[in-house]
Amino acid sequence: MFLLLAVAELLLKLELSRGYLVVAFGLGISGLLLSRLMWRKYAVRQHRNGRFQTAVLAIGELDAVAHFAAEVVADVESGYRLVGACVLGADGLRGDHLTVDDVRIPIVGGEGHALRAIHSLGADTVVIAGAGRLGCHDIRRLSWQLEPIGVDLLMAPGVMDVAASRLTVRPIGGMPLLSVGKPQYRGAKRSVKRAFDVCFSAFALVLAMPVLLLAALAIKLTSRGPVLYTAERIGIDGTPFAMFKLRTMVEDADQQLAALLDRNESDGVLFKIRDDPRITPVGRILRKYSIDELPQLVNVLRGEMSIVGPRPPLKREVDSYDSDVQRRLLVRPGITGLWQVSGRADLLWDKAVRLDLSYVDNWSMVGDIVIIAKTVQAVYKSRGAY
Repeated sequence: MFLLLAVAELLLKLELSRGYLVVAFGLGISGLLLSRLMWRKYAVRQHRNGRFQTAVLAIGELDAVAHFAAEVVADVESGYRLVGACVLGADGLRGDHLTVDDVRIPIVGGEGHALRAIHSLGADTVVIAGAGRLGCHDIRRLSWQLEPIGVDLLMAPGVMDVAASRLTVRPIGGMPLLSVGKPQYRGAKRSVKRAFDVCFSAFALVLAMPVLLLAALAIKLTSRGPVLYTAERIGIDGTPFAMFKLRTMVEDADQQLAALLDRNESDGVLFKIRDDPRITPVGRILRKYSIDELPQLVNVLRGEMSIVGPRPPLKREVDSYDSDVQRRLLVRPGITGLWQVSGRADLLWDKAVRLDLSYVDNWSMVGDIVIIAKTVQAVYKSRGAY
């Protein structure tokens, strides 16, 4: 629209107000973003229903192929469907199969069976999941063989959970090297994030005040005990702080915990049970819509938390961290995060840790805004809230 108005003004010598151009530019950008979002949602919906999918043949060592298969099966929204695998040097496995989450993936032979498998399985993309014994000349020759039949060739680089914005290709001679950029959680960008946190939390706290007052009144009228529940959590660089929540459990909930440990439905060090008897009727409603977490906006203003970040851990969780998981403490914990929009309480421990580490390594301001938008949707649908 902006381009059409600009061309019309130039060619037809129309005297359009600059305001029209500004409005047209804004509407054009908004329309473009909205149309892309709608198309993305439509494509994801089709992928979930098994349509518009890319048929993939994986080539690599057995372990690498199995790992790649697990990622593809778990990520339904990607639109990739693994139709078969060629395992390097494993012609004897031909006719066997891999099973990932009840999905059977046939092993069609070794690397020498790739072209035949492409035709028999209808694959339109080949993924080298781990080069292993495949040399650079073998891969180059394979790309030549795929060219006339219109099949794409992709290579898994051996890195995980790295955002595309951190990856660049740097060729040296005839060899392309994949450069992995450093995480951006320190320096000037941290100041930008902090400024956003202060502005957003102050505005959100004003808007949420009527809801908080009504929730506080409901808690006070229906159960004994204080309105606020204060729990120790571990923040940035391992610093403990008092995290605020609206009380959703009975007054002596902590004393009842020991008797419920054998009913724990979570793995790892987390404690979760879907029908926790300690939760009050009002508390169940507050948890369903995450209203109990609104007081954490005060923690954000105090600099102890961020709007978006890893899940705030308990001290006993941190005591069990290995050196990898300790990276969660490099940034402030968040009211919401990748864990919140990916299943909340339904997440397994390993998956939650992986999401938090991915957030730390790949943080961006745009990513935070996307997570906030997805949080609204997740809270509305009450996914994994209990």
